[in-house]
Amino acid sequence: MSSLRALSPASQRTLGTGLVVFSLAATLLALLIPVYLFGGAGTAAASARTAWTDDGEGTRQTPSGPLTALDRDFVRRVRLAGLWEKPAGKLALERGTTDAVRMAGEHLVDGHTELDQRSADTARSLGVSLPERPSAEQQGWLDQLQGSRGAVFDRLFANLVRAAHGKVFGLVALVRDRTSNALVRALATRANTVVLDHITVLENTGLVDFPHPGDNEKK
Repeated sequence: MSSLRALSPASQRTLGTGLVVFSLAATLLALLIPVYLFGGAGTAAASARTAWTDDGEGTRQTPSGPLTALDRDFVRRVRLAGLWEKPAGKLALERGTTDAVRMAGEHLVDGHTELDQRSADTARSLGVSLPERPSAEQQGWLDQLQGSRGAVFDRLFANLVRAAHGKVFGLVALVRDRTSNALVRALATRANTVVLDHITVLENTGLVDFPHPGDNEKK
């Protein structure tokens, strides 16, 4: 303190101004460093949690807007979902032992019948190839359902299909946020409504286990 008193008033003012400037600069740096280091972390984390496949074809221009690899993968995954979830819904209608399970099955059949047609129409308009059969993993889930009966079937159905919908729900949100293609956006908007409906009726069975054991990355 004595050394500060020894300074002239002008020097003290200069020193004070310098301290204020330094403090402001330090505060600004403290604010900018997290933004620089972690500003993209939210988007990156969301992408990391939502798996999708790049077909390597890049972005194509279409009358409805740019069509990206993410867009094409989404259209294909809507089709894939229906290839196993609609048969699963039919099994629930036939084998479900409660009204809630049978209702969930009915919603699955109706919802994926609609989405299957929408994905086919979208793919035709955009020149996107579609799968004709479930993936090996999806066929494995169907085999499990076909081999079960009674209360075991009810619980397996609710948990397998609910976990799958939880995964695709993240992809729907990602596509709805990112796509610049009007046809893909319309498909994602409708899929969002249908998938949320399915999640709701599956949870209404009272059989869904939270969290899903193993989190099997169902697609």
